[in-house]
Amino acid sequence: MKSLRVAGLLVAFVLGALGPEAQARTPPDSFADLAEKLMPAVVNISTSQFMQAPPEMPNLEDLPEGSPFREFFEEFFNQQRGGQGEQPRERVTSLGSGFIIDKSGYVVTNNHVIADADEITVILNDDTQLKAEIVGRDSRTDLALLKVDAGFDLPSVAFGDSDKVRVGDWVLAVGNPFGFGNTVTAGIISARQRDINAGPYDNFLQTDAPINRGNSGGPLFDLDGKVIGINTAIFSPSGGSIGIGFATPANMAKMVIDQLREFGRAKRGWLGVRVQSVDPDIAEAFGLKEASGALVASVTEAGPAAKAGIQPGDVILTFDGKPVPNMRVLPRVVAETSVGREVDVEIVRKGKHQTVRVVLGELPEEDELAALEGGSGGLEEPEAEKAISKLGMTMATITPDLRERYQIGEDVTGVLVTGVEPGSPAAEAGIAEGDVLVEVAQNQVADPSDVAEAVDGAEKAEAHKIVVLLDRQGDRRFVALDTGKAAN
Repeated sequence: MKSLRVAGLLVAFVLGALGPEAQARTPPDSFADLAEKLMPAVVNISTSQFMQAPPEMPNLEDLPEGSPFREFFEEFFNQQRGGQGEQPRERVTSLGSGFIIDKSGYVVTNNHVIADADEITVILNDDTQLKAEIVGRDSRTDLALLKVDAGFDLPSVAFGDSDKVRVGDWVLAVGNPFGFGNTVTAGIISARQRDINAGPYDNFLQTDAPINRGNSGGPLFDLDGKVIGINTAIFSPSGGSIGIGFATPANMAKMVIDQLREFGRAKRGWLGVRVQSVDPDIAEAFGLKEASGALVASVTEAGPAAKAGIQPGDVILTFDGKPVPNMRVLPRVVAETSVGREVDVEIVRKGKHQTVRVVLGELPEEDELAALEGGSGGLEEPEAEKAISKLGMTMATITPDLRERYQIGEDVTGVLVTGVEPGSPAAEAGIAEGDVLVEVAQNQVADPSDVAEAVDGAEKAEAHKIVVLLDRQGDRRFVALDTGKAAN
């Protein structure tokens, strides 16, 4: 018994040394009390819309009268069109989930649950049906806010702090899988900060709590009954749960929902840059100690970054005091920053650290943003095609004919790549025919001789890497050319 006491004291000492945040919460004997408390605030969402009219019957004049094929097609298309009269518009319905965040009737769900809906009905836990109006929606985070008028106070739940959720924590998912009605499942947080290519701000919580079709928009609860995520997507070859579900973190959702409630839309901070990853080759070429940060590939003219003096080729290391370990982090932290706020942005430019002050703008709508991100500039006089054999590529100054042939935007300036030799340094760097070299060694280029001069300068300086800014059908990115390999 003495040895057991010593062991017990040792365990207690270790747990105490680790601190309260390192101690995992044990699950209750049953989730029944928690589920009973939370389920009244979880709703089913039914949407309906008119499907498109069936296609017109094709011309059957080439088929002879009395042909069984003609009779078959006539009968088939008449059934599709509801006979010879007016074509019917069939109403189709779909089901999803949501939850009430305010006793006055505000309901949160996914945007894709209500997309293109003509009518939205919120069904309470006691089967009461209420017509819903859309307060606001945000496609970038797939969130929507609805409002119902029940005439009485509704049960509601509150958001928790998703930043404090740890991998291995217990969670409950409540929703309407396959239209069966409110269903509770339990599991753990399997991973954090998942990028599933759903949007620019992907930062999903991953859970093994069973989530199926119809759970979309439903809440993911912690053991305190707080909403720490909104069930949004699953990974499943069969369409059913295989233990990989994704939820939008509550902290991101709360910010968007608050703005939808106040403005009817999400208002996000906007820096006005396009960024790319810093790989080891880029890091070496820029003289960085490690491959981290967000590399600025292009800057929107007259945007917040341009006004602050940020340039293509700058590597952003921190934003408003928050580290930017990779390019994925930057769009999210910028979007979560208030419009009009002045922030410090730490950058590396040509090997030197500096901090610039940027006043954030508001992220424009997608079509407006596409127009803003176009640059401007003129073309130099054309030069004949030129080859740099040691890099394995041929180039030419852009002419109107080449611009049309390679579908190069009118706002793109630089030197056109007209050929790349397989296995060459240019090919290994990812350069391809049709790319436009905008900058070489962080200097703008207008004709092939500019490129050759920059490469010769790098060789004389014994630089083994040279950075090239490419434009490929409007998408700009930096690549690192291995000039050391070319020389060998």
